Amino acid sequence: MCEFCVQHGEGEKWYLQAKNYSEDLLADLSRQRMIRDFSRMSVAQARREIGKMGQLDRAPTFIRWALTRRITRRMKKRHFGQVVPIEEVERILGFVNSVVRVGCICRKITTDKEQRFCYAISMGPNGGKFAELFGAVDSSFAPGPDASLGESLTREEALRAMREHEKEGLCHTVWTFQTPFIGGICNCDRADCLALKSTLSHAIPVLFRGEYVAEIDPASCTGCRQCMRACQFGALGYSAGEKRAVVDARHCYGCGVCRAACPAEAITLRNRADVAAVAELW
Repeated sequence: MCEFCVQHGEGEKWYLQAKNYSEDLLADLSRQRMIRDFSRMSVAQARREIGKMGQLDRAPTFIRWALTRRITRRMKKRHFGQVVPIEEVERILGFVNSVVRVGCICRKITTDKEQRFCYAISMGPNGGKFAELFGAVDSSFAPGPDASLGESLTREEALRAMREHEKEGLCHTVWTFQTPFIGGICNCDRADCLALKSTLSHAIPVLFRGEYVAEIDPASCTGCRQCMRACQFGALGYSAGEKRAVVDARHCYGCGVCRAACPAEAITLRNRADVAAVAELW
């Protein structure tokens, strides 16, 4: 169980606790400032930060280690994410009161296009206080002449959209805005998501592994390798001797995207706590 579950979940999965989505948490003025600053972040500013990650890659080992730990500790307090599978996205959508699809800041930065892969979630109606605070987003995010920054969705519409994202190979993630408040579900890929780039390409963790690990039934696997093509984390390989796919549990984030891609339905998700080799790896 991840450290957020211990600290903010009372021994249960922290992202399934309604209190962590509560409007009460938005009364905190420092959290309000953080959300406004985040939403107003310019593309130029964000690209400068990305450039700093490249500089850090070239730093001496000790300096890189020390700075990486410092960045991760800071991000855990401010804006940190965790991978969640689709069935737990469905549970989250079951107790929040509003879902607003908004432009993805990461993709705005990496592609310079307004693309809606992020979902603001709230216990308040019509996005509640969180939507009001996030309304400070740069007007360049607006996709059309109506300058609309978000689309209100029903739970059913949001879940259908999430399933479509999964078919595209995107993994679902929940995100804090000053932990433990959770304000969004994103749908991430390694090419455009800054969190995945930071975590996987630059070894600066800002994203927890999920509570699960993929497991392949060797009797059902046909060796088609569709799962390998879908995995964002490089956790799947192919055994030429066995003619089937294999999971490297240490690289698996438990998103379940490989499961959705498998035509033979040979993949299931197993509780991370039950896999001794990775039970403490987050």
